[in-house]
Amino acid sequence: MGQHRRARPRRRRLLAPSLFAALSAVVVAAVVAGTHGLDLSDATAAGKAARSVRAAGPAATASPDATTAQPAAPGPASAATPSGSATPTAVPSPAGTPAATAPATPVASGSPAAHGATLGTTAPAPADDKETATVGALFSGPVEAGNHFCTASVLHSATGNLLLTAAHCVSSTDGVTFAPGYRDGSAPYGTWRVTAVHTASGWSQKGDVDEDFAILETAPNNGRAVEDVVGGNRLGTDEPFDATVRLYGYPADSETPSLCTNTTDQQSAYQRVIQCPSYPSGTSGGPWIDTATGDVVGAIGGYQQGGDTDDVSYSAYFDHTIADLYAQAESAAS
Repeated sequence: MGQHRRARPRRRRLLAPSLFAALSAVVVAAVVAGTHGLDLSDATAAGKAARSVRAAGPAATASPDATTAQPAAPGPASAATPSGSATPTAVPSPAGTPAATAPATPVASGSPAAHGATLGTTAPAPADDKETATVGALFSGPVEAGNHFCTASVLHSATGNLLLTAAHCVSSTDGVTFAPGYRDGSAPYGTWRVTAVHTASGWSQKGDVDEDFAILETAPNNGRAVEDVVGGNRLGTDEPFDATVRLYGYPADSETPSLCTNTTDQQSAYQRVIQCPSYPSGTSGGPWIDTATGDVVGAIGGYQQGGDTDDVSYSAYFDHTIADLYAQAESAAS
């Protein structure tokens, strides 16, 4: 897996005793005040993953490092019922997996107001919307009210079975299922079992917050891949930091997804930041969808595992590292 390129640190010089004492006092004051503005490699904050056995540190079952070159940009986002999707791999549905019997069909996106056009305002995401249908909740155990712990979204791929979330959300596939369009205790499109977790080497080896993203594989449900049912969002990389995005997430204490539209900013070399109110625990892994391109350019995570306040969220920057991970995951899923 390609690592982010970092500048070589300068050689440190010894400080005079008086200057050292003065700087020490400043550092102590900063620690007392809080973590904002300090080194973004700090990952000690609680973050926005709901407390769960799945919301743990670096994935113990992370995939090997990807060594493939950066792939071409993924194809266009598939429609709610794509006609050109690849045939799902012939993997039988696991016993006990709920069947996607007569799933609801997401309708086309409505007016800009339906997608939270008022910048910086958080409201429930619209129901029966094509884009909203690609976003869902991750569950550990039965898909029922109060049992979801993080957010994920369908990532467009040739295999049609990939999801995007935060790496700190999923450390094991045991009992983890994805319910796209989940709302009020109901999974209108069905559920898909998570079968594999792919993370970048920086995360799997040392929990690098600049690589706090994961791509998940899912098993077919009744012979259908998740993207065949609800569509998927293209992966966007190397996009400007000042993009305007739609931010989705499932608060742990809510059974309805939240949506906020706002312009992102650069927090550090490899971190995006956005001001959106009321994104508490459970929203980790929620996608950042560029309003101009429709591509997903982030996922709540990264610094402070997504942010230690409800009104500010972070994402690791999407560049060649996640592009390599995407190629690895798509190859493994083929």
